[in-house]
Amino acid sequence: MDAFNRGQDRIQVDFQQVPSGGQGGYAKLSNAARAGNAPDIATIEYPQVPGFAIDGVARDVTDLISAGLRARLLPQALGLTTFDKRVFSLPLDIEPMVMHYRTDLFREYGLEVPRTWDEFEDVARTVRSKARDRRLALFATDGAPQLASFAWQAGAQWFTTAGGAWNVSLTDAPTRRVAAYWQRLIDQDLVFVNPVESRQSDAQIGNGTVLARLSGAWDAGAQMKARPGQKGDWAIAPLPQWDPARPGVGTHGGSTFAVTRDSRHPEAAMEFIEWQISHPDALRARLASGASSQYPAAPGLVAVGREAFDRSYYSGQDIYRLFEEEARKIRDGWIWGPRMTATMKVMQDGFARASGGQGSLIDAVRAAQEGTMPDLKALGLATTERSS
Repeated sequence: MDAFNRGQDRIQVDFQQVPSGGQGGYAKLSNAARAGNAPDIATIEYPQVPGFAIDGVARDVTDLISAGLRARLLPQALGLTTFDKRVFSLPLDIEPMVMHYRTDLFREYGLEVPRTWDEFEDVARTVRSKARDRRLALFATDGAPQLASFAWQAGAQWFTTAGGAWNVSLTDAPTRRVAAYWQRLIDQDLVFVNPVESRQSDAQIGNGTVLARLSGAWDAGAQMKARPGQKGDWAIAPLPQWDPARPGVGTHGGSTFAVTRDSRHPEAAMEFIEWQISHPDALRARLASGASSQYPAAPGLVAVGREAFDRSYYSGQDIYRLFEEEARKIRDGWIWGPRMTATMKVMQDGFARASGGQGSLIDAVRAAQEGTMPDLKALGLATTERSS
């Protein structure tokens, strides 16, 4: 923001820090919009964009986007903020899911980096047999976004808007396949099962009892900042595939900029957003503030990220080259639902019960779909549902 303000004198941007979305930031934005005094611009994560669009908080900016800006954005990223050919937010970063793994422990146990999910299961079994107190990975009971990404990779389509209705199918065949896979790993004690946002998970990563993390590209920088003492112990690999001949990934993380309905200066707001998401100076300013491995939604900025990123933590690995390759594999066509915060809460409550032997992962997904339908109908939306 400061870099933008210094660079011109027509527009001046005031920045207000608020809690992260799930910690009260989204509630504050909704309350401000109801009072008619929302800020000109709001940062919104991808799963929440449809809800803020339907609620009238995020403005339709389709006619404010220049052809040049459209051309600079990764199509899959812009697709996540576009509904019925109307754009309601502009992508800042897009985070393909990858596998972060401990190179030292892989060497110690003679492990090969898994390329497929079958190989991942085999490696998980080997870790369990060679080190009883260690596991290859964690199934996060607070990880509905992770399960969504796994399902997305497998070809799931939880929501569509075909035919003028919100069509809901959380338990489609790809999702059932993913849920059954992770259920098997849980039942055979091949993975840890606990929240990822917890001291327990921090300890598992910090003391090396978990050998790999499945998360977005952004997590490389978060790891550097959180555990500087593990410098040289980590590398990043592509996410395992179901079919290597037809590779695909989903995303995990990422944020967007929306112009609010209350903005009195939408054109100026769009000018600032365009600078933020596509100008090299904007990315340099963000990266200068600390360790970050954010993958830009504008591919033309990848070279800036690569140049600014300190590779020494990852033993010289060019992680941005890997992220660039993985971003091309993001499956197009995924749509988040209108009330993902509520949908994911129901799902995660079910994951927590399943971790204690009460129900299964697919039961949690079914419960999430059952809880989603009344929310959509309460919004006055036309809906259809497929359940299995």
